[in-house]
Amino acid sequence: MPDDESLRIERDGGVLTLVNNDAPLNRMSFEYMDELEAAVHDAANDASVRVLVFTAAGDRNFSVGMDLKQLQSGSKRRGGPEAVFDQRLRVLAAIENMDKPSIATLFGYCLGGGLELPLACHFRLASDEGAKIGLPELDLGSVPAWGGTARLTRCVGRDHALDMILRAKKISGVEAHRIGLVHEVHPLAQLKSAAHALAQELAAMPPVSVAGVLRCVVGKGDAPLADALAEERAAVLRCGKTEDQVEGMLAFLEKRKPVFTGR
Repeated sequence: MPDDESLRIERDGGVLTLVNNDAPLNRMSFEYMDELEAAVHDAANDASVRVLVFTAAGDRNFSVGMDLKQLQSGSKRRGGPEAVFDQRLRVLAAIENMDKPSIATLFGYCLGGGLELPLACHFRLASDEGAKIGLPELDLGSVPAWGGTARLTRCVGRDHALDMILRAKKISGVEAHRIGLVHEVHPLAQLKSAAHALAQELAAMPPVSVAGVLRCVVGKGDAPLADALAEERAAVLRCGKTEDQVEGMLAFLEKRKPVFTGR
């Protein structure tokens, strides 16, 4: 894909990597979000895509968030600020509710939308140095607009969320790991390769089972227990119709690693 594209798409087997191509700031421009929405839609409907990785060009910043100058000058052409926010909420919901795992790499500035997108992902990996992670909208007299208040609270709990948002904090990758905001920390030079390794690990899992877990944990995580258990039972029954479950059982009995095909 040409370097002037806002989104660069890379493919390695079942792993699709979506790269914000606006180094060094990697702003979430209108163009980036349009291309991202199309890419996420296509990935959701492509059975050969098993895992998505969200990262950014260069090694300085994951994203400083929305291009505020562009918002002020161009949102009218998009139907006003609410239409812009609606699209971003729609894209993040599509990532979060997809039947395929998603991974985000956090390094340098991960601010505003640059944290809200990772919060919609199922895994977050951060650099152990140089990361500045936060929702600093109060410094601008505003409030996080892409689901940040809700997802951050669900991720780290009310107390940590209030501490970060009301004080417009920018925390390190190590601190983010301590409070449960990210799953792993790695040296910056190894961060993207660590994310890719995790993606390959997840891509090797049986996709029907993976989808079932995501529907249970993400889709029904806050549902009444009876609804969550019903979803789990449905997931088990779907797996029972697959060749992958047969392969998994045989591999266990034969004391070998299973090879899942997605069938």
